[in-house]
Amino acid sequence: MLRSFILSVHVILAIAIVLLVLMQRGKGADAGAGFGSGASGTVFGARGTATLFSKLTAVFAALFFITSLTLAYMGTRSPAEATSVLERAAKAAAAARGTAPPPSAPSSGPAPAASAPPGAAPAQGTPAPADGAQPPASAPTQPTDNK
Repeated sequence: MLRSFILSVHVILAIAIVLLVLMQRGKGADAGAGFGSGASGTVFGARGTATLFSKLTAVFAALFFITSLTLAYMGTRSPAEATSVLERAAKAAAAARGTAPPPSAPSSGPAPAASAPPGAAPAQGTPAPADGAQPPASAPTQPTDNK
């Protein structure tokens, strides 16, 4: 909501700056009139260097800069809550099951290994045979006391 408001103000400021710059008279017109037609008494004119349009352009440019920085800051922050309908539904379903919600983006690393059933011994690092047969279980060895 706030982001869309700031974005709309940002666009309006951009359009206003373009219109103000196009409505201003260039300094080249004053210099040409000073040398040729005698319409102005000085090279840069009698109106001074800062007009209403140039002051408004400076104010709008400062506001445009502030809204640009604000939008950039808001774009780098991660959202605090789920924003899409699917993310909210997954969060609600996970809360109903009592489990953690699934991650919203897949990881770029290798796929996690399948978890072993409860009570199964962890793998000792020996690969399983290709035919699917289980390797023979070795009996646990008891330490011997050799004196």
